[in-house]
Amino acid sequence: MKVIHLIGGGDIGGAKVHVLSLVKQLNKEISVKIISFRPGIFADEARELGLDVKVIRNNSLLKDIRQTISIIKNETADIIHCHGAKGNIIGYFCKKATKLPIMTTIHSDYKLDYLHSFFKAITIGKLNALALRKMDAHVAVTNHFRQMMISRKFNANRVYTVCNGLDFSVSNKIYYKKTFLKNNHIPYNEKTIYVGIVARLSRVKNIDTLINAASIIRKTHTEIIFIIAGEGEESRELKKLSISLGLSASLYFVGWVNDPYEVMNVLDISVLTSISEGFPYSVLEGAMCKKASISTNVGGIPDLFDHGENGFLFNPGDVKSLVSHLITLIENPLLRMQFGNKLYKKAVTEFSLEKMATLQLHAYHDILSWFKKGKHSYDVIMSGYYGFMNIGDDALLDSIINNLKHIKKDIKILILSRNPVETTKINGVDSISRFNLFQIINMMKRSSLFVYGGGTLIQESTSTKSLLYYLGTLYLAKLFGQKTMLYANGVKLLHKKFNIFVTKAVLNKIDLITLRENQSLVQLKKLGITKPKITITADPAVTTYPCSDTRAKEILKKEGVLFSNPLIGICVREWKGYEKKCSREIASFADTLYEKHGYIPVFIPMQQKYIDDSIISLQISQLMKSPSYILSEYYSAEEVMGVIKQLDLLLGMRLHSLIFATCCEVPSIAIEYEPKVSGFMDYIQLSSLVAGNVKEVSSKDLIKVFNYISKNKDTIKRQLGKQTAIMRVKAIENASLAINLMNQKGEKGES
Repeated sequence: MKVIHLIGGGDIGGAKVHVLSLVKQLNKEISVKIISFRPGIFADEARELGLDVKVIRNNSLLKDIRQTISIIKNETADIIHCHGAKGNIIGYFCKKATKLPIMTTIHSDYKLDYLHSFFKAITIGKLNALALRKMDAHVAVTNHFRQMMISRKFNANRVYTVCNGLDFSVSNKIYYKKTFLKNNHIPYNEKTIYVGIVARLSRVKNIDTLINAASIIRKTHTEIIFIIAGEGEESRELKKLSISLGLSASLYFVGWVNDPYEVMNVLDISVLTSISEGFPYSVLEGAMCKKASISTNVGGIPDLFDHGENGFLFNPGDVKSLVSHLITLIENPLLRMQFGNKLYKKAVTEFSLEKMATLQLHAYHDILSWFKKGKHSYDVIMSGYYGFMNIGDDALLDSIINNLKHIKKDIKILILSRNPVETTKINGVDSISRFNLFQIINMMKRSSLFVYGGGTLIQESTSTKSLLYYLGTLYLAKLFGQKTMLYANGVKLLHKKFNIFVTKAVLNKIDLITLRENQSLVQLKKLGITKPKITITADPAVTTYPCSDTRAKEILKKEGVLFSNPLIGICVREWKGYEKKCSREIASFADTLYEKHGYIPVFIPMQQKYIDDSIISLQISQLMKSPSYILSEYYSAEEVMGVIKQLDLLLGMRLHSLIFATCCEVPSIAIEYEPKVSGFMDYIQLSSLVAGNVKEVSSKDLIKVFNYISKNKDTIKRQLGKQTAIMRVKAIENASLAINLMNQKGEKGES
């Protein structure tokens, strides 16, 4: 494989380090050539590293383009890989002339690249934005940037994350602290603590935040000296600010430093104050030197920093928080050492140069494979109750995608959704409207497998129209030669003769059915579904994992929840005709729990659009005498699961609230509104925790189950842990069966 990298060549920051270190590592596996459109530091360092670099500088954009095209053709390249605005713009014309696949690396938020120049923003900035839309693929240096690109409607299956990496196996050059300080006329004292930043002096780096923090800290901590290393258009203004705040004797600008480690060696605390970042190398360089670090919570920085564990994070411009974090580290030398060691350990594990190169190579192979197959082909089209802002179904979809990618990393997935933009943003894969029949048919012609992923889709309680939609798209998939599968579905008993007839006719023609519990198998047999292979597996949502305890506690704190009392989560939904009676019984139960045991309810709406769980949650809370909380925002499945993990008990109607609680080993009291609830509790061998049906359940029934849980809590928690382990294995089996089915060869239109 031969890859040509195009870069402006004027960058002396993170992009320079990324490209040079990446190309050096890639050369061990493939052939790489760099074309730089400017002589200077970048090209010189590339030659010093022994890289194949060509400088093109004709003082004419048209001549630059022609020469670049000529080189690409002569080199018989396979891929064009661009970096930065000039590389992207010239790369676009090369793509047109060579017909080669082209990708670009997103090193920063391209909309913020020219904040310092209005003219450049409306010229180069606009041309760059247009060129980005013409790329075949995009490489984001952080997961945050990947989400940014997806939210801006770039092709989700063609945005790869390749985080910056360092070669931690190479020892840095030895620098002497006293020498650096003396050369820059900075006073040295063994007791002095040096705080600094290595960054370009531009608006996006927001360095005035550190200067303002320094002026506050110096009032109480006179032994601190601040160092700012870098150059840029904001240099004069920042120096003026420093002088106006009386920091001439305690804050030093040392200008550009060729090797950032020369500065890092001096610092006791490394700081980054940017308002926007990709994944800056300065944080990795700080980690390499085992320096205690503080950074703004932007871009991909949270991927490395675990706030309070290996560093501190704060919001851009929040001088007060920066001051607080600095004082904490200034006054705690042991904490500085612990943070530095922990940061180094995580960086070595997750941000190595080898890992960066491996991910980039995967992107190259993937883009070539995709280019060979055809630009609009997919392996799997997946449909379900997606795009309805339902946390349970969001968890289902995310889990299925992750499980499929665990087995086949380069699998191409297309989702049919009620809200394609939202689905793509949340799940990071392509999505189209579930109602766009012509587009669906067009995609079916180019895909291998059609899947209904999770949920109880074969049912008529919602409407016959819904049932016929799902059966109709299954039929179309078979008509256009796709393999078809019900993936960990639930099946509800049908009563209407026409619905039974159509369901039997369609489902007996599909290739594979996996079910999430035994009860659904009973219903399939009653419907006369006998021809497809049928396997009992488990709900894919069991492979969802909770967010960190720190994040979960942040959510609860934000919602005003106090931890002074035991907490019971309540996840309810409306069920026509029974809301009032059931609401009164739940309210009475909650009041009893508070009066006798001190439990405070936390209502967790699992859906807040189309069906709004917060409405019935509010109705119940208004019937109660005791205090309660209702989560006000729509959180991710991982976040909701993390919140449930913090609870002592759960009362659940929603199936996936019970699944989340099971995976977190939180005992649950279940209220059955549909058979799937009791079916799940039976599946995990805890049917004794079902208090009754929504039509007839009473507060006495709920108290009875609560008392049973109280007496058998340890046994129940062990059972939950045991069943979770079993279900997770079975859930992965769904993905294995799907991939095997997809790989089977069959004639078009085969049934």
